[in-house]
Amino acid sequence: MGSTVRYSSFRRLLPLLAHQRETWAIDLLGFGFTDRPVDVPFTPDAIKSHLYHVWETLIGQPVVLVGASMGGAAAIDFTLTHPKAVAQLVLIDSAGFASGSNLGRFLVPPLGYLATQFLRQPWVRQQVSLKAYYDRGFVTADAELCAALHLQHPRWSRALIAFTQSGGYQFWGDKVAQIEQPTLILWGDRDEILGTADAEKFEQAIPNSQLIWLKNCGHVPHLEQPEITAQHILESRIQ
Repeated sequence: MGSTVRYSSFRRLLPLLAHQRETWAIDLLGFGFTDRPVDVPFTPDAIKSHLYHVWETLIGQPVVLVGASMGGAAAIDFTLTHPKAVAQLVLIDSAGFASGSNLGRFLVPPLGYLATQFLRQPWVRQQVSLKAYYDRGFVTADAELCAALHLQHPRWSRALIAFTQSGGYQFWGDKVAQIEQPTLILWGDRDEILGTADAEKFEQAIPNSQLIWLKNCGHVPHLEQPEITAQHILESRIQ
């Protein structure tokens, strides 16, 4: 397993999936361990274009597309734009349901820099981690190290500010309803980051979908309950 995957948010889920199926872990442009060139816009459209070219170059066949949190919103956007590339969609505590942020208009120099520096603070990141897990025992020094490695990229602040200023992802029910692919929705029933209301909204909006609640689980089932999460993905037979 490469070093990037070893420290990624899918480090516990990916080996379980890869044992049975060809599996790819792709960082979204401007996030994770991707490069952040100074002349590249960090917007949903740029992320979608980057993801498509990765798919076209390396995969080239319909996939089971798995997205967690903001990655779920990116997966929805990709599926709606490139439906032939996606055989099935899996959303794990997905962001994006009609919840855009107005924060971007305030992130002007020096406020943008100050905001991102605040997010760098270890105590801030620890509080986020504590809210992400139902079982606080997962908030270890190793887990916090993995969650903070991407902050060391020299242009991390610039990329985050640019993405936030773009407006990010937000989908209304009528747009989500255009998803034709079978969709599995996995959601921790103790999610304190996004809450639980959007899980049922996604299920109601997406015609061919199934919602499965992960009991006593927070916002990151792929980290907190990777075995159960993998089992649901591998055994999913939505028709």
